[in-house]
Amino acid sequence: MQNLVTVAAEPASQNPLIPALYDIGWSALCLVIILLVVWRFALPRVTKMLDERSAAIEGNIEKADAAQKEAEAVLTEYNKQLADARREAGEIRESAHGDGKKIVAEAKAQATAEAERVMTSAQTQIEAERQSAMVSLRTEVGGIALDLAGNVIGESLSDDQKAQSVVDRFLADLEASEKAAK
Repeated sequence: MQNLVTVAAEPASQNPLIPALYDIGWSALCLVIILLVVWRFALPRVTKMLDERSAAIEGNIEKADAAQKEAEAVLTEYNKQLADARREAGEIRESAHGDGKKIVAEAKAQATAEAERVMTSAQTQIEAERQSAMVSLRTEVGGIALDLAGNVIGESLSDDQKAQSVVDRFLADLEASEKAAK
């Protein structure tokens, strides 16, 4: 302890901001040892890690570029398929429109043919009914005419052949006068 007291009692001739020469030496030696350890062990590991990271980033960039090129190719193919699908849809729409016109034309033709058939059938039926009505009317008019003629003459016209010829003559005269009036 005496040494301490003597050291403390000596006047300070050195500047406290400037270290002693032996401190600078030992500090320099420690610094060199630390730099050698860092340069020998830590620096290669850090360099290796940075190189690996750089390679991984470059690999990811290359993968991203390849993926982007592939995505662009897929997009181009998709746009081409979309254009083809739109064109095909247009063709189908036009075809369907043409088919629709054909179907409408066929339906009109069938409807016209059916209307003609119905009209012909109706005309035939009307003509048959008119003939039937004429026959029925001739019979009734003939019977009435015979009754009237019998009442006028005062005799019964019972001879069917004779009565029929009188009725036919009477109706022929009526038709002739009717045609002359037109």
